[in-house]
Amino acid sequence: MLASFDSHIFWEALSSRPYWHGALLALELTCATLGAASVLAFFLALGRLSRFRFLRGVVLVYNWLFRAIPTLLLLLFVWNGLPQLWSVFTGNWFKAFLAAFIALALNEAAYMSEIIRAGLISVDPGQELAGRALGMTRTQILRRVILPQAVRIIIPPTANEFITLLKLTSLASVISLYELLGAATVRGSQDFRYLEAYTAAAVYYLGIVSVLMLIQAQLEKRFTWSSTARRRQRVVAPAVPAGAHDAR
Repeated sequence: MLASFDSHIFWEALSSRPYWHGALLALELTCATLGAASVLAFFLALGRLSRFRFLRGVVLVYNWLFRAIPTLLLLLFVWNGLPQLWSVFTGNWFKAFLAAFIALALNEAAYMSEIIRAGLISVDPGQELAGRALGMTRTQILRRVILPQAVRIIIPPTANEFITLLKLTSLASVISLYELLGAATVRGSQDFRYLEAYTAAAVYYLGIVSVLMLIQAQLEKRFTWSSTARRRQRVVAPAVPAGAHDAR
């Protein structure tokens, strides 16, 4: 006979400290990973757009490699394989959180580099030519002209990547990182009430992702509206008659 759902165990797990700590740890890992991956991805995107064939080839190989290898396999390789390759990773400083951070950051950088590259190439090439005509260096053009416009394209899909990455942190439970799913597994193993334990974890994920989806929707609405409004202003703005400034 199937056991009934015990709401008391469910609410006890939902309000327990391990679940709160696991949820915060998952968010911490997500933020740290996405930050590091975005920095690495920026340079990968620049390399992908470089005029040097060697750099483009290196980035292509990197993206191919880390997009092809399953994230779970990469986690296991970093956690179990790196200590066999380099003895320095056998120290007590090499914790599960650091291993998950390395694996997820390397994996996420491959995807973020394509998002950033798409944002960079979306800017009209005439903007760069105009910057050169004003005597700006390539770095100045990138920082003052291209990046501010590319951010409008980059931010909405980055918010979506944040949500995806948050869910991927659950894979870190296989390397003994007690984030949210790890906490749920430990709680369920205490009395073999896995249904209540995993349902409580699902509620946490649903709540966190729902908030992040609302933030993502606001970001998309804001940047889409900003881009549309600017286009309308250029179309609607009346042309200034010749000699008007002189008459004033």
